[in-house]
Amino acid sequence: MLRFLVFLLLAIGEFAAAKEVVYDFNVTWVTANPDGLAERKIVGINGQWPLPVIEVDKGDRLIVNMYNGLGDKSTSIHFHGMFQNGTNDMDGASMVTQCPIPPGSSFTYNFTVNQHGTYWYHCHTEYCYPDGYRQALIIHDNTSYFADQYEEELAVTLSDWYHDMMEDIKPKFMTVYNPSGAEPIPNALLFNDTQDLSLNVKPNTTYLLRLVNIGAFVAQYFYIEDHTFTIVEIDGVYTEPTEADTLYIAVAQRYSVLLTTKNTTDKNYPIVTVADSTLLDTIPSDLRLNYTNWLQYDASAAHPQANITVEASTDLIPYDDSTLVPYDHMPLLENPALSIQLDVVMDNLDNGHGYAFLNNISYTTPKVPTLYTVLSAGDQATDPTVYGEFTHPMILGHNDVVEIILNNNDSGSHPFHLHGHNFQVLTRYPSYGADFFELADGDPVPYDPSNHSTFPAYPARRDVLVLPPEGYFVIRFVADNPGVWIFHCHIDWHLAQGLGMVFIEAPTQLQQRMTLPSDHLAACAAGGVQSEGNAAGNTKDYTDLTGQNVQPGWIPDGFTTRGIVSMVFTVLSAVLGMGSIVLYGLSDLKFASKSNGNSTSSGAEGGEEYRD
Repeated sequence: MLRFLVFLLLAIGEFAAAKEVVYDFNVTWVTANPDGLAERKIVGINGQWPLPVIEVDKGDRLIVNMYNGLGDKSTSIHFHGMFQNGTNDMDGASMVTQCPIPPGSSFTYNFTVNQHGTYWYHCHTEYCYPDGYRQALIIHDNTSYFADQYEEELAVTLSDWYHDMMEDIKPKFMTVYNPSGAEPIPNALLFNDTQDLSLNVKPNTTYLLRLVNIGAFVAQYFYIEDHTFTIVEIDGVYTEPTEADTLYIAVAQRYSVLLTTKNTTDKNYPIVTVADSTLLDTIPSDLRLNYTNWLQYDASAAHPQANITVEASTDLIPYDDSTLVPYDHMPLLENPALSIQLDVVMDNLDNGHGYAFLNNISYTTPKVPTLYTVLSAGDQATDPTVYGEFTHPMILGHNDVVEIILNNNDSGSHPFHLHGHNFQVLTRYPSYGADFFELADGDPVPYDPSNHSTFPAYPARRDVLVLPPEGYFVIRFVADNPGVWIFHCHIDWHLAQGLGMVFIEAPTQLQQRMTLPSDHLAACAAGGVQSEGNAAGNTKDYTDLTGQNVQPGWIPDGFTTRGIVSMVFTVLSAVLGMGSIVLYGLSDLKFASKSNGNSTSSGAEGGEEYRD
């Protein structure tokens, strides 16, 4: 009885302390030069960049009033890692849970934050967040088991950085001239959206250091010379305190660590970030792969550069996140009601472009946001047909345990993110180690249900997990959050290539719970996007997908990728050649026409001059 009263008093106190936290965002273009090498246009908020860090307390209601003042781009906000239980329409994924917000439109995100930990927010509309539209989102929790173990918090973002705008990079990426799908190489790495930064610390003091990779592509190793730290959180999940000295932080992943400073101020220590160079197809001579910032004990003392070579990055062995034990000791989810096996493949289609596939489907956006199809489909919402073939839809039953087996037939790693949930990590192969980050050179190793490592009693949980090159992972979660949730690789280039799919979770319950706000529907109308109908926009027959958006066709049997690309270039050359002949012929006709009114010698000279 006493324990119940204590719990009730704590709950009442937490409810009483909850408040509304309101941000007004005017999203516009600004200019900035974060690495000191190239000034460029960047997406700013209220005329400023870096963007504001969103900070709330657990239990608060977060309201973000966003106005799209970009003028030439649609946009959105995804609050990465937020479950959005009961507020699926606030998830921010364009053409999944909302229409893109066109220039000149306003849109309000409004939801209660019933989580704790380290998160971030970013645009979730095609190719937009690498233009600078991303920042940390911190949820403070004074009831955490380590709340009394630190004095101050420090938030650190890691990111890659491109000097060119996405609108200029995109046509060079998805093109017949890049048939391998080689990802654009960033120009720099940033630390809190700058470089050469010093974090001021006091001696003999414990800090909660929140680390977020807000990049678009490149994972980074992180360590501090002559220091260790204690991991207490991954992706919003508190962990048993675990000592480590090096972390591997893929894009979209987060860690919180307790860092206790030395009892001296005689020197400053390099904070080292190293790009995972195995992700890069080429390494330009002017690309720095490792950077030094500083844990600053004394501003007047020397700030030494880290002692590391580019080659040493592959020798760094980070702590294996799959072995972390959640502090709540949530047990292994048993007896999945649904097991989904997916194979990752990177390949070409018949337009010569490089695409990404899950079970031979390259995610292609529908003509109606998938959530809006759920809400308008009535009894047919449980039929996956209405969501279109190329959104790769999967219907999940309410409260079912769902297992995902993800096999990687690609020689690169992929950080996969699930919206609306975190998930248990049952197994992953290979484990973190020297072989994990090396490019694979053998045959892919698929998951074998009769031959795998023993599943842990209390599996690690997070919402972004790295899929090893030519390896696999197995995850499970409970489908306890009715909504439309996209599962995708968080390397932005790979999502653009189609490496994703959607889960339609408990659609009947979702229909009963949700009514769309008027400003959400207004954004659709302003952008000319339908807010009702199936994936093809058909409101009369939801099983008729005539006119749906489709992926390009497969390369015909008997053609290799090299062959199809060669054929495309041959056709292009033939067309250009025929065009040249036609122009040449017309030019002769033009000069011949002129010669009809002039002397023959004048006409001949004119024609000869043209040919020269």
